[in-house]
Amino acid sequence: MIHFSKLVRQGQGLAKPLLKRAHTVVLDWDVRQKSRFETTDSSGRSVGVFLPRGTTVRGGDVLVGADGSLLQVQAAPQAVLRITFDAVHGTPFDLTRAAYHLGNRHVPIELQADHLKIEPDHVLADMLRAMHLKVDAVNESFEPESGAYGDHGGHHHGHSDDHSHEHAHDHAHQHDDGHVHGPHCKHDHG
Repeated sequence: MIHFSKLVRQGQGLAKPLLKRAHTVVLDWDVRQKSRFETTDSSGRSVGVFLPRGTTVRGGDVLVGADGSLLQVQAAPQAVLRITFDAVHGTPFDLTRAAYHLGNRHVPIELQADHLKIEPDHVLADMLRAMHLKVDAVNESFEPESGAYGDHGGHHHGHSDDHSHEHAHDHAHQHDDGHVHGPHCKHDHG
């Protein structure tokens, strides 16, 4: 078994000829959200993936093996519910409302400009249909949002995961006399 413990998001920085020679692995969302799993790649090799806890693998990511080999991840088609607005009975804003209600239920959701995707759930499907949305059972890849605090797999904004940040925070505080001071207020109680 070849062990893979390094992840390169979307193959960033890797030469295209290297990526073309990489073996592939096709994984559904259930497997890609785990940081440790075993599978078989496109050449039949046994693969063990051991990533830092909390890491989610996305379609297009590249895993680097202990032997230096590359493994390109593809998101497998799987059963999902595709949610679109009903042009006869609703508006595109209905998708925003649906995303809000699904988010309140902590449902993994893929957001697209013209549709949403969730894992199959008949109760949620009925709720969405009651909101005048069209809900279709399809077999497609599923790439849900990573959430506000990320899962080491969502969108990145100009910095790598390989360093930490230190932040100083000033906080408001209340004194015994009942009034509150903000972070930059200096007051002599003498």
